[in-house]
Amino acid sequence: MRYPEGGGLTAERRAFREGIRLRAGRRFAAGEKTSVIAKDLRVSVRSVERWRRAWREGGLEALRSAGPANSPAVTDAQFAMLEEELGRGPAAHGFEDERWTLARVQTVIRQQFRLSLSMATVWRLLKRHGWSWQAPARRALERDEHAVELWKKEVWPRVKASRRPMVAGSSSRTRPGSP
Repeated sequence: MRYPEGGGLTAERRAFREGIRLRAGRRFAAGEKTSVIAKDLRVSVRSVERWRRAWREGGLEALRSAGPANSPAVTDAQFAMLEEELGRGPAAHGFEDERWTLARVQTVIRQQFRLSLSMATVWRLLKRHGWSWQAPARRALERDEHAVELWKKEVWPRVKASRRPMVAGSSSRTRPGSP
């Protein structure tokens, strides 16, 4: 199934799925068997079992949609606070140099908002608010051009050649020529 841009289910699709769960809930109350409900509603037995557990614990309300799963974890107000913190600089947060990395931003989010976000989520959050990665304006003063050229000529060919040669073969153990 393809989801619309922005991920997640549309409100219409979410309502449709909620309707199926509620129909199942009414059939639980009537005492119908899980396998019969699954067959009639054209869903898996495992889904019906999961719904039945939720229904036992919370009734029909437990089968209602909780809303979109992809709602942002950081609110706009929190992001405004995050921008203020980022504006103070990494040193203000105990980092040794003045570079913001995703890991550092992730740490600030964890400390400020008690939220644990993945690196990918941090990147999407920053990108959504107009932040971008930065490239250095110039090469590092410490760069040794002679050492770079030497590495390209002597080390890189050995590293590149150390890969296993590509040979035709089969991944099947029943075919001749397989390892």
